[in-house]
Amino acid sequence: MLRRLLPIVLVLLSTQVSASEPERPSRADLQRALAQYERSVVRVRGPRAAGPGIIVGTEGQVLTAVSHVDLDAAQVEYGGSTLPATVVLANAYLKVAVVAAPAGTYPAAAVKPNTANLPGQWLIGIIPGKGKRKDTPASALARKAPAPFIDVNLALPPGSPLYDETGRLVAVSVQRKGRGCRALPLDVVRQQLATKVATP
Repeated sequence: MLRRLLPIVLVLLSTQVSASEPERPSRADLQRALAQYERSVVRVRGPRAAGPGIIVGTEGQVLTAVSHVDLDAAQVEYGGSTLPATVVLANAYLKVAVVAAPAGTYPAAAVKPNTANLPGQWLIGIIPGKGKRKDTPASALARKAPAPFIDVNLALPPGSPLYDETGRLVAVSVQRKGRGCRALPLDVVRQQLATKVATP
């Protein structure tokens, strides 16, 4: 099963799109990211914790924080149902995980092909609403952090997606950091998945 799922994730995370230097996101950019978030974010639940995850594969592959999964299994809440999921990747050092929901058709997020130089770029995250407050898109500059991470001054729970100005997924929040979060660029996730594919 893993050999079937990993190549699919790698292809989806490697779609070629021409890169351009991003400017501060506009209101339209923020709304575009919010629409992507509402379409592709699910809740991932493990034995001890739960939190957001982002669908990155049309067959149900979900990128999330490692704190939301067990070594072998997790659950994905999607479309009003709680689905069993298989852990494809779980890396405690990088604080990231990829899980696979049952085979089906899912609304995968659009993904930026190259996320190697995120520090200094504007990123968009969705601040979860509390009570009757709605989820709110906000932007902040990505800052350098101990490699391979970046820091972003947005209070996002682990497992939350971060987007560029065109609404493409570029990183995932893996840890709270002060009033912001520490995030892992997607290029690092791609490298980990490629290593797993190469290792029998």
